[in-house]
Amino acid sequence: MDYDIKDIGLSEEGRLRTEWAQQSMPVLRLIKKRFKKERPLAGVRISACLHVTSETANLMDVLKAGGAEVVLCASNPLSTQDDVAAALVNHFGIATYAIKGEDNETYYKHVAAALRHQPMITMDDGADLVSTLHADKKRNLKNIMGGTEETTTGVIRLRSMVEKGVLKFPVISVNDADTKHLLDNRYGTGQSTLDGILRATNRVMAGSNFVVIGYGWCGRGIAARASGMGANVIVTEINPIKAIEATMDGYRVMPMQEAATIGDFFVTVTGNLNVIRKEHFTKMKDGAIVCNSGHFNAEIDIPALERMASRVRTVREFIQEYTLGTGNRINLLGEGRLINLAAAEGHPSSVMDMSFANQALSAAYLAKHAASLEARVYPVPEAIDTEIAALKLSGMGIRIDKLTKEQEKYLASWEAGT
Repeated sequence: MDYDIKDIGLSEEGRLRTEWAQQSMPVLRLIKKRFKKERPLAGVRISACLHVTSETANLMDVLKAGGAEVVLCASNPLSTQDDVAAALVNHFGIATYAIKGEDNETYYKHVAAALRHQPMITMDDGADLVSTLHADKKRNLKNIMGGTEETTTGVIRLRSMVEKGVLKFPVISVNDADTKHLLDNRYGTGQSTLDGILRATNRVMAGSNFVVIGYGWCGRGIAARASGMGANVIVTEINPIKAIEATMDGYRVMPMQEAATIGDFFVTVTGNLNVIRKEHFTKMKDGAIVCNSGHFNAEIDIPALERMASRVRTVREFIQEYTLGTGNRINLLGEGRLINLAAAEGHPSSVMDMSFANQALSAAYLAKHAASLEARVYPVPEAIDTEIAALKLSGMGIRIDKLTKEQEKYLASWEAGT
């Protein structure tokens, strides 16, 4: 088996970390049991480009239990847990290409290695497999029955491909499942982003001005967690509806130009390009802390910051200090990459349980129904989304009510008035 990881000797530590995560992933455990019996992915080659973490290792184990031939590469150069990568190779028998801190050349070499597997299903977090297939590996498109996409940024890229008529196979947007974005994006990103910031900086949140750039589901979660720690949350937005929502949620809303002058912490979660840029850096106070929890580090104009700086130094692990001509220092966390994975461990496993359940069941759905699907972006089937929520509640020991026959009849009728 081919692979490229940091150190195979870390595999026992990674196996224990993966087992610990599995304890909080009851839905995936139930799906694994079903997959072992039904083998819905028998003979299906899957190439996955995901964050190589203990939660992802459990997903890979479930896919393999379902009969899939799986290869994994990292979807972010700083998110890999090297001990988990070693465990995937040594204990799970899954070809893995991921090294924490790998440079861009190595990153894309690993993407190419995953695609040499000639996948029938792609599993992306950021659409790098899909975009590489369409740009450089077109000869492999004939093998593809479909793909899945984990994150907002990837879905944006895929929908752009659909609009331009270039997407050649169906992709299921796991990101749009209610059991993903309502929970993973909000509660997972909210908690893990604050975790990453605190691990990197050891700074107090209470009383600080905490600027959240973008008020989607991730922004909502980060704002809520920062507020819960006593921060004064400020939101910047381009969408009037989201701006009103942030205001009604109790946060101050203002343009980034104004927020730049008063913020202590800045977190980008937009999926867009250069939402913090030169004109904002020049207004920031000495010691401002800047980080990103969107998918790509392009949300922060790092090249502009580098050009503005008279000195750059690493003052603490995961913190680069840029001293501007004015003498003000701006601290960039985790090279502008996902701070919750660069400096911490990503989402809690209990949250990823639902996201990766969507991945596993969507892959099985593609294996069965791909021939009837068009080359466009599809939502996760509602039945799968609802089943995952029900399984999660069951795993948590929570019961809910059911409609009575009378209620079902009432909701299905139009005759009954007031």
